[in-house]
Amino acid sequence: MTSLAYRIRRTAAIAVSLAAGSTLALAGTATAHPAPQSGPGPQSAPVAKGLYQSAYSERNHVLWATSAVGRPPVTQSGLVKVDPRTLKVRATYTPPVSRPETGAVEAVYGVAVDDEHNTVWTTNTRDNSVAVYSQRTGKHLATLPGVPHAREVVVDERHNLAWASSFGDGSVVAFDTRTYREKRRVTVAGSSPAGLAVNERSGTAYATDLANDRIIEIAPGAAGPRLIPTGDGPLSIALSEDGRTAYSADQAAGTVSVINLRRGAVTRTVPTGAGALSVAADPRSGRVLVANRSTAGVSVVDPGKGTVVDTLNTGANPNHVRVAHGAAFVVAKSGSGPEGEDVLHRFPLGR
Repeated sequence: MTSLAYRIRRTAAIAVSLAAGSTLALAGTATAHPAPQSGPGPQSAPVAKGLYQSAYSERNHVLWATSAVGRPPVTQSGLVKVDPRTLKVRATYTPPVSRPETGAVEAVYGVAVDDEHNTVWTTNTRDNSVAVYSQRTGKHLATLPGVPHAREVVVDERHNLAWASSFGDGSVVAFDTRTYREKRRVTVAGSSPAGLAVNERSGTAYATDLANDRIIEIAPGAAGPRLIPTGDGPLSIALSEDGRTAYSADQAAGTVSVINLRRGAVTRTVPTGAGALSVAADPRSGRVLVANRSTAGVSVVDPGKGTVVDTLNTGANPNHVRVAHGAAFVVAKSGSGPEGEDVLHRFPLGR
């Protein structure tokens, strides 16, 4: 069995490479991207270099995406406002300069939408912080430091909280979405929090612990976190519509784990493909989508049967999947746009 020290070094290297947008070797053949279209079928469009994640605003019917190019000093980064119907870029907002001597900006990676307060939250992985932007104007509103290697952020609108994973120091941090003040910080020694999800009914937050193959559950009023085992190398997490089941994308194993949260146990493990990076649940059908970076596609899983029922062909390096407004939005770091841009896909989903 791999030693814990080795696993921590491995997971740290994975997180850094993902933040930098490095390309992994592909096991399959990339497919060509169709031209942008406005019909009901699948759509693809080049958006920006260094695409990372996306988040959907129901209030504004906008898809927000983050982009960051290269390693520090990162001078090219943007918060991109995309029309979710046509995939056309409406606007791109440049983060503030963080190091004037190099021209480095506060590069954005993770992203979440707060429709209650009409803001967008980002993780600034290289700057160990999170930031808040106006959805209406794109204006940078605040930078909140003290989140080492901030990877993901998720918003609980009902409880006015934004949760961020602090991969660098084993913490999960909650900020007040009204005042931007830190409200809670839970640290688990030796952990590497990565993916995040929140149950807005209960206010319980969940983080994948990439180094230790488990989920960190943080419930309101609990004396401490509950640790739930999951698959090998969990990088991303999603919840079922009723909040009783969690799904983790297990990068090292190339699987999705189905976890009964009441029992605290994995009930199914479904192979999806090498490099399972991102997972999302479709609230309408109950199916689960997993972006498999090394096999150039998104697996559609029936968690009840434990089978892959469809594969969405994305081409090279799918990095993130988001389900919203009856569709799956997939960020692919393919660099296949006419000027080397990465590509955003939209796949309509059946009920």
